[in-house]
Amino acid sequence: MKRLPLVPTLIVAAAIAVMIGLGVWQIERLHWKQGLLARYAAAQGLPPIAFPAVPDAHDPPLFRRASAICEAVTGWRAESGRNLKNEPGWVHIAACRTGAEGPGFQAVMGWSADPGNPTWRGGPVTGVIGSDRDHVIRLVAANPAPGLQPAKPPSLEDVPNNHLFYAIQWFFFAAAAAVIYLLALRRRSR
Repeated sequence: MKRLPLVPTLIVAAAIAVMIGLGVWQIERLHWKQGLLARYAAAQGLPPIAFPAVPDAHDPPLFRRASAICEAVTGWRAESGRNLKNEPGWVHIAACRTGAEGPGFQAVMGWSADPGNPTWRGGPVTGVIGSDRDHVIRLVAANPAPGLQPAKPPSLEDVPNNHLFYAIQWFFFAAAAAVIYLLALRRRSR
């Protein structure tokens, strides 16, 4: 019987160990994500809150119903988004001033097929807190500004949870690497 080649065996064993480790990590992420989704689902049934002036970036109150007063709109931005009928278009996000103090907040004031800025200048906003890539969170208004349709509110169905698939994929890669290496060793021994 021939000896196993040391360096290739160590390299393949290390690669398999890394792939198994990545699979285990994805299982841990799966459990973390399931807990997070359960917390978001529970948040939907909680009483409304005042929109937080300074949200915790590590634990934002996503999916909570909230309200705030937009004293004045200091700017607009339009992003691709959907309405309640799931039609593609533009969501209109107002940068709101909340008074002399405070950082203000972002409010999705509705949806339209046109990216042009609405004429809304401010007022009370009630809706659901969603994530915002630039400002941590934003308030998605339940009642749109004049001339706009309601934007699609944040939905748990839009939160990806592919960790089980990724875990299976990493375990499959580890098994495939082991089988391929064993076949290569068998062929070498002939």
